[in-house]
Amino acid sequence: MVALPACVFFAVVVTVAVPAGAQSTPQPVIPQPQTIIPAAPQLAASSWILMDANSGRILAEHNSDERLPPASLTKLMTAYLVERELNRGTINLTDMVNISENAWRTGGSKMFIEVGDQVSVDDLLHGIIIVSGNDASVAMAEHLAGGEAPFADLMNQHATRLGMHNTNFQNATGLPAENHYSTAHDLARLSQHIINDYPDHYEIYSHRTFSYGGIDQPNRNRLLWRDPSVDGLKTGWTTEAGFCLVSSAKRDDMRLISVVMGTSSDEARAQETQKLLSYGFRFSKP
Repeated sequence: MVALPACVFFAVVVTVAVPAGAQSTPQPVIPQPQTIIPAAPQLAASSWILMDANSGRILAEHNSDERLPPASLTKLMTAYLVERELNRGTINLTDMVNISENAWRTGGSKMFIEVGDQVSVDDLLHGIIIVSGNDASVAMAEHLAGGEAPFADLMNQHATRLGMHNTNFQNATGLPAENHYSTAHDLARLSQHIINDYPDHYEIYSHRTFSYGGIDQPNRNRLLWRDPSVDGLKTGWTTEAGFCLVSSAKRDDMRLISVVMGTSSDEARAQETQKLLSYGFRFSKP
């Protein structure tokens, strides 16, 4: 018989020495605890949406792509374009704007500027955001684009750029006009850009009052008084649109945006918004 080399013999011995049936003992499977998340609240509103401001993730929605009259939520785009031009350096907060008779005559909510006044861009921006001044909105539209019609065209171009595909603006104020509409989803997207694109100006949206010409007016967003985490954005109302509210709140590292459209009262839009925000902060993670 031919003798095997020592290394081969060793290998054979080792192979034979391993028990044929040896196996690792299976470990028991331990079930992981499940996170139970309730359904989103149902609101007394025509349309609503809840969005994570950082990621854009939709946390809850109902009819959020339905085209509806946005009323003064329109001024979110008006203010956004002012903030954009400030950021680009084409205008400055200290620039003085001549107030036309057309701006002065605009009806609805007012900042109470007068014909022939020269008002700073800073004051007009505060008047648009805090007290929803229609007169201030028209004055800025004339200052930036030469008139409200060309400014509305500019608004629509930027709406397209921002992905607001179910929005069309006819004016800078939100006063009723044929073919003037937006959606909860589009307005949440616009609010996300206001917060993230121009954070230096976002602080204005948290102001509770504004005074101009000796007249003090409150911000109509009731949640600024009720919830310390809420720091914006805008209210709206017309007979056609009902009571609307876009709000944003931040707790720890999470910021949410809510849009509620078509509620029955000033109090209802605040309460329904609070339901959405409470749900989002309690049951969602960043």
